[in-house]
Amino acid sequence: MDWIFEIISVDTMKALLYYTEIFFVIYLLGYSTFLFVSVLVGGNQLFEDIKKKKLRNQIHHDYYVPISIIVPAYNEEVTIIDTIRSLLDLDYRIYEIIVVNDGSKDGTAEIVENAFGLKRVYRPIRKQVPCRDQISIYEGKGGSGTPIMLINKQNGGKADSINMGINASRYPYFVCMDADSILQRDSLQKIAVPVLETQDVVAVGSMIRISNDSVFENGRLVQMRLPKKLTAAFQVLEYERSFLASRIFMDKFNGNLIISGAFGLFKKDAVINVGGYLVGSMGEDMELIVKLHSYYRSNKIPYVIKYAYEAICWTQAPERFRDLLKQRKRWHIGLMQSMLRHKNMVTAPSYLYYLLYELLSPFIELFGMIVTVLSYAFGLLNLKYMLILFLAYGLFGAMLTVNAFLTRNFLSDTKISFGDVIKAFLICIPENVLIRFIMAWTRMAAILFYRKSKTNWGQIKRYKINYDNSQTGK
Repeated sequence: MDWIFEIISVDTMKALLYYTEIFFVIYLLGYSTFLFVSVLVGGNQLFEDIKKKKLRNQIHHDYYVPISIIVPAYNEEVTIIDTIRSLLDLDYRIYEIIVVNDGSKDGTAEIVENAFGLKRVYRPIRKQVPCRDQISIYEGKGGSGTPIMLINKQNGGKADSINMGINASRYPYFVCMDADSILQRDSLQKIAVPVLETQDVVAVGSMIRISNDSVFENGRLVQMRLPKKLTAAFQVLEYERSFLASRIFMDKFNGNLIISGAFGLFKKDAVINVGGYLVGSMGEDMELIVKLHSYYRSNKIPYVIKYAYEAICWTQAPERFRDLLKQRKRWHIGLMQSMLRHKNMVTAPSYLYYLLYELLSPFIELFGMIVTVLSYAFGLLNLKYMLILFLAYGLFGAMLTVNAFLTRNFLSDTKISFGDVIKAFLICIPENVLIRFIMAWTRMAAILFYRKSKTNWGQIKRYKINYDNSQTGK
């Protein structure tokens, strides 16, 4: 380390380490405070809504906005049929289902055609947003009479496939959802409520929950189970913390910059006005939301992007750790692309949060660890004090995580076993400390070794969904 002293004096080095340590501690306290406040706000919001239900003080209406449900699919033969069947079980009056097969190499197209008796039709599709050409179109109806359309197209990626669905859709609002996900029976009703309440709504996000090992029947959750595989179980805690807490809190000031690609509602005209989904982006869902924020703020047009946490989508989480790492690399690159592309949003408070505590967090956290080690080497650090601080930070985060998990499940109709509650307590600390640290390295590597040309679907191993709709026969 002698070469360092030739450039920087010892006193200067100590001063830099000292102030960096202060910044790092303030950074950790800032995130802990945000997490505490958001969990508190989210839990309180859920509690208040449950009280309204018990008092029958909620508005029940007979009005429905027509919705097109777009399901982009690439090599999804394992889950696509259960996804469509869950959509046919929805308690909603006017909607259509559009499956966009993005040049799958497996039997995705064939099993959809055969399962629902679709017939080939010949008609043009007006391209209002850019997408690759269609190869063939099949149409039919599900057992409930709901229109089903299958579009086979040239491979162009997920964003390109959603754009195709937008072009083919008939209705003024559309839902985009993943082909490995299922919706609860009332999810479409719940996600449409903000549109009926406020005319300026251009997009609505939903609550995403993990479906692995849980059991579903006729569009309803029968048994909530914490997945047997630890990789998926860790993600259950992470999702509950994120979707119950931070997104409800951000919704209070129109600050959500992400609507999950697994399930989101959009005003079609608004999306067309901003050019649709950006083809080639690895985070097309976030890119669209940031672009909507940017467009409406720049043009001073009133708008609202809402979050409907009662609209629940159950999605598969990666069960193999290497699949999880691939997924998070892709997400972080998408986050970077979106934030760099829309730097004019820097004055928005939520943009600064995503910049400091999402995009740059792996660099700040790992750099903070390095500075901590150096500070100890220079004799500037009370090791006992710092270890106590890090331990308290980890336990505090674990406590808030398990609190969000229990709040979400016990203040709702979800049934969860006592064994799963114990398991949640046992894994909350490694999820907040060990997995968080590994994910920090992964996200940092995603940016450091980013390859601009790599924008594929990022295929992850799928598993059969425990879904039964034999009673409806749809």
